[in-house]
Amino acid sequence: MILAMSGSFLMASLVWGSVGSGYLLYGFRLKEPWSLGGGAAMLATSYFIESWWLMSAACIAVAFGVYRGATRGGF
Repeated sequence: MILAMSGSFLMASLVWGSVGSGYLLYGFRLKEPWSLGGGAAMLATSYFIESWWLMSAACIAVAFGVYRGATRGGF
């Protein structure tokens, strides 16, 4: 696994990791399963995806899924 440590990758990892941590803490404290799962997925995404634009696309998709799951009760 070759890790390209560009400035864009580090910034995207910082932003999406922070958002994922917020989702995770929010879901843990309020026992909200959608936020808890979304936070865990965002954190995993920021660790395992090496491209900043793929990471951003995946995290935006996870955030949309969390929003849709929390407001409509599921897919």
